[in-house]
Amino acid sequence: MTVPLGDEGDEERAGVGVAGVLGGPVDHGVRTSRDRSTDGGGDLGGGPAHPRSVTALRPGTTDRSGPAATVTGMTDDPLGRARAWAAVDPDPAGREALEAWIERAPGEVAEAFAGRLEFGTAGIRGPLGVGPQRMNRVLVRSVAAAIARRVLAHAPDGPAPIVVIGYDARHGSDEFAADSARVLAAHGIDVVMFDGVAPTPLVPFAVGRLGARAGVVVTASHNPAADAGYKVYWHDGAQIVPPVDGEISAAIDEIGLIDDADLAPADDPRIRLDDGTLRSAYAAMAAGLVPPPAAPLRIVYTPVHGVGAATVTDVFARAGHAPLDIVAEQAEPDPDFPTAPFPNPEEPGVLDPAFEMARAVEADLVLANDPDADRVAVGVPTAAGWQRLTGDDVGALLGDHLLSEGRGDDRLVVTTIVSSRLLGRLARHHGVHFATTLTGFKWIVRPGFVHPEWRFVFGYEEALGYAVTDQVPDKDGITAALVVADLAARLAAEGKTLVDRLHDLGRTHGIHRTGQRSIRFGRDGALGAMREMMGEVRADPPSTIAGRTVEGVTDLADEPDPTMRTDALIYDLADGSRIVVRPSGTEPKVKIYVEVVTETTDDAAAAFAAADADLADVLETAAADLGLSGS
Repeated sequence: MTVPLGDEGDEERAGVGVAGVLGGPVDHGVRTSRDRSTDGGGDLGGGPAHPRSVTALRPGTTDRSGPAATVTGMTDDPLGRARAWAAVDPDPAGREALEAWIERAPGEVAEAFAGRLEFGTAGIRGPLGVGPQRMNRVLVRSVAAAIARRVLAHAPDGPAPIVVIGYDARHGSDEFAADSARVLAAHGIDVVMFDGVAPTPLVPFAVGRLGARAGVVVTASHNPAADAGYKVYWHDGAQIVPPVDGEISAAIDEIGLIDDADLAPADDPRIRLDDGTLRSAYAAMAAGLVPPPAAPLRIVYTPVHGVGAATVTDVFARAGHAPLDIVAEQAEPDPDFPTAPFPNPEEPGVLDPAFEMARAVEADLVLANDPDADRVAVGVPTAAGWQRLTGDDVGALLGDHLLSEGRGDDRLVVTTIVSSRLLGRLARHHGVHFATTLTGFKWIVRPGFVHPEWRFVFGYEEALGYAVTDQVPDKDGITAALVVADLAARLAAEGKTLVDRLHDLGRTHGIHRTGQRSIRFGRDGALGAMREMMGEVRADPPSTIAGRTVEGVTDLADEPDPTMRTDALIYDLADGSRIVVRPSGTEPKVKIYVEVVTETTDDAAAAFAAADADLADVLETAAADLGLSGS
């Protein structure tokens, strides 16, 4: 059954009130306060004209009545803010650069300090640099203090709350993590931090394992090397959603700037490094999801210069797989991503080294994580050579596999408005609950929270994100990779492949082929340009797209159900195809998602090829027919 979310629920159970759980406009990691006409806060530190301070809560105390560190406010004028920023910047090079910039180009500085990066998809993300519209230690300290305030305001009485911190191998991530730990400890919060770089899924797993009140991962995932990010999880282990994100954002403005002297010392007893216990517990949980391999597989793996390799190799070894063939030139964490300027496995060329190795060793399967290992791409050999399966292909394979393995009509599978509709057909076939949400795993996991009487068994989004266990209430590229390998091994034992299984699903449920195009924008003014583009499409809707009649248009900005309201347009075409247009939630681009649905023939391979050609035709002309062009 298809499940609309209701308006019941409570914040302490689900992370937010359910009315609005799946709603609200898509936030953008690159947007600034002054771009928001409905911003509930002000500019960073937009407080009184003179610096202010509050009494610091020293390490070892438990008073939670107020802020836990001395904070410095900023004057109302941007140049005053810039000078206040320079005064607390712990990075000498950054401080000197800002001071020189103020002297050289005060007008530019005023523009740079007129707003700040805002919380977007479960946190904050943007390019490294100086000032509140860039990622840096000053901004991260303010964000950490805001998280501390929100955690303390809602923590139950008893022992000090725990916050888990993990970080990736990007430039500055280790410093951002260490600063965050010291800020949180200064607020009387116990911090458990991974000792060294860690894949993102380990943090939401650890939040649940430890009963933590929040988790932080310093990562920009698969963004370019110039970017940094800061992802926040709540006590349910899921990424934060409204109203928590808005409350943290408001607290950043209220708190202002954190002075270096007010952080807890690096060796504060409240800061504890994990001794490997959490990593081992995660690996044991992951390996326990699957039986021993039904057939031996030769698997090529790449972490794409990220942090997944150590954990993936441990998990696969525990599960009984032969050692993985790891792509040497992408094996070690490297913040510059030398072979992949856009280190997203979806990007053309990123998997070429893996495919080259797969051909050389005659592999059965290619698996690739993105740099923080919360996504996984799957490559398979075909008559035309090695090819990457789409996110929807893998979603269908995993969904069908997990539903076929289990029993019970209380099971729940979830996907998003931009993903293939095939999972819904599979859910009906297996007689289980099905929900569609807005994009992002912060929404995908919510139906399981809202309906605890159901068993969440699978959720996915087309952007290579999959949740195959409720032990990690977020996308997890490691456990998903293992379950893909389990399915591939079982099929190999029957003399079949993943492609064969896709053809079987096409015969039963129809062929669903999906793809997307992106219209990229420069960072400067991206939010306004994307809004303008979406407005122009709304004002002049097409009657045909790719020669197909538009039978219906759904504007989710006007959706009466607040749990599904967002900036997106859905076009239903006469031949059963569907097109969705929406701005990205993490990057400066507008995305066009296309799905074509056809019936299979006796020759499944030919039928899939014909559907792919049909898909290519729609993708080729959709942007022009919609009047979309980038800048």
